Amino acid sequence: MAQRRLTRKQRQRIARQQDERRKRLSKQVEQALLASGGSDILPGRVISRHGQHLLVQDEEGKDHHCLFRQTLGEIVCGDRVLWQVASDDQGVVISLLPRSTVLSRPDYSGRNKPLAANITQLIVVLAPKPAPTGYLTDQYLVAAELIGVKALITLNKADLLEAETWREFQQQHAYYEEIGYPLAGVSARREHGLESLMERLCGETSILVGQSGVGKSSLINALIPHREETIGELSKASGLGRHTTSVATLHFLANGGEIIDSPGVRSFRLGKISRRQLEAGFREFAPFLGKCRFSNCTHRSEPGCALIEASDAGAIHPARLKNFLHMAAQLEKAR
Repeated sequence: MAQRRLTRKQRQRIARQQDERRKRLSKQVEQALLASGGSDILPGRVISRHGQHLLVQDEEGKDHHCLFRQTLGEIVCGDRVLWQVASDDQGVVISLLPRSTVLSRPDYSGRNKPLAANITQLIVVLAPKPAPTGYLTDQYLVAAELIGVKALITLNKADLLEAETWREFQQQHAYYEEIGYPLAGVSARREHGLESLMERLCGETSILVGQSGVGKSSLINALIPHREETIGELSKASGLGRHTTSVATLHFLANGGEIIDSPGVRSFRLGKISRRQLEAGFREFAPFLGKCRFSNCTHRSEPGCALIEASDAGAIHPARLKNFLHMAAQLEKAR
């Protein structure tokens, strides 16, 4: 069914409501700044965000409900900030510190929208059901390459398949290991394979991504036994109630790793990147780039295409080349 278009009066009413909401939030921030009374400026880590509200953890591990000015831009889970105390467990963020990395995707207007900051590892979760889509997996892997973070693929729900069928499922994705992306087979339900996964999480700030239904939440629950208690504490500290369970949340693991649970990430699109950047996002293409007969080769059907020849020789998996060509076509379409 086609989406109903808003009338001019409806658009004006929505604009007024948004403007009034911004003014109220701005007033709350100014009141919080006044209440801070020039208190000490403290470093903190953003644990979660809901609207204009942040849950910030201080260096002693205590959580504080904070507001922030919209002029600071988009602040997201994982960000490092400077903040001031306004009252007991309440504060106001006054500065966003530089990020080492940021995972983004375009919003409906085409502008890049940050999802998480300062991550060092992206974990793509796949499962037999729902059936994995290699195209989505490759989009995530391209994003990891472009922002310069590690990536691994976790095959979840091993308990759903017989041993032989599970081995076949793993074999279907074995070419990713040949490219250099580790595979970790686990069963969150039976807590099988979690030890090796935990080793890869140690010392990293990881984010779980993947299709809805692949078991990301179950995996988080298995990795963090008392997660529900933690969520309750975060909800109480933030004053956001149940909303805290439906936003990206940073958790601290016992082995020193950190993991971001991002239930809102159900699909993914690459932002505005060049074709050259897209090529660089497929790491196995590197030995063959610049070796095509034509400098403007599209890698579709041109004679002397180094990528096509590499694919025919088994050096590039056909599915990866196919997904690259589809992404390239989407980039052209977006322009």
